[in-house]
Amino acid sequence: MDTNILLESGTNELEILEFTLEDNHYGINVAKIREILQYQQVTPVPNTHPSVEGIFMPRDTMITVINLKSCLGLGTQDKNGLFIITNFNKLDIAFHVDQVIGIHRVSWEEIIKPDSTLNGQDGSVSTGVIKMDNKLIVILDFESIISSISPETGLRTSDVENMVERDRSDSSILIAEDSPLLSKLITDCLKKAGYEKLIVTTNGQEAWEKLCEFKKEGNVREKVHCIITDIEMPLMDGHRLTKLAKSDDVIKQIPLIIFSSLVNEEMRRKGEQLGADAQLTKPEIGQLVDAIDELVDRS
Repeated sequence: MDTNILLESGTNELEILEFTLEDNHYGINVAKIREILQYQQVTPVPNTHPSVEGIFMPRDTMITVINLKSCLGLGTQDKNGLFIITNFNKLDIAFHVDQVIGIHRVSWEEIIKPDSTLNGQDGSVSTGVIKMDNKLIVILDFESIISSISPETGLRTSDVENMVERDRSDSSILIAEDSPLLSKLITDCLKKAGYEKLIVTTNGQEAWEKLCEFKKEGNVREKVHCIITDIEMPLMDGHRLTKLAKSDDVIKQIPLIIFSSLVNEEMRRKGEQLGADAQLTKPEIGQLVDAIDELVDRS
């Protein structure tokens, strides 16, 4: 498959790997995947979460295996199928699935954002849904799945516990984050760190429209002192938002931070090409606050 277009940055496209559990079709962003392996025998670990099958060690790297059927309430996986080996949030995790169907290149504009009946404030199962060939492919929120199994893999909120009596109320931060759970955690942490003026949007499109609205009013740099964006979001992803922001003569002067579970070496290069002022991986909320402090003070 020709994927050259995805070597460009800010095209608002992604590649989705479609896989099945029973007769249900699901998807994962290819950017999260390291490799796909046939099922291998795993070693159970006592007293772990019920959805953890155990561990195995391909090429001297210990990897935890997650029974995805169990996570989604679809029963338990038998001893066949495939392991999708992923890397995000600095973790190597294998997800046990039935079959891999193939890879689809899609635009974030084609991805339907789940409504509140699928994604509640206390967690989510999906980042979006694609209708393709008369079937629905549910793109799973793998970060939330892992966080529900092991909460310490989520945002390190303890990093901001000591950031008290800081007054950063003069600075306004625009946030683009589609996960309701992560959005609340980020806003709570920033408020603890003294940032009271927060403009929260659920995807890059909403954030860009807000920036354009402020620019039209002639006060975008007074209304927004820093932009924080996730990468994976329906309608418009963070890389597209970064490209638009850094291509605008006025908006490009506002510091922009990419804060995502996908900040690996390749994604970091893309972010740099697009002009992001900082890039941090999602557990590091303390480092995010430090980066905001530095960039806001500098600008």
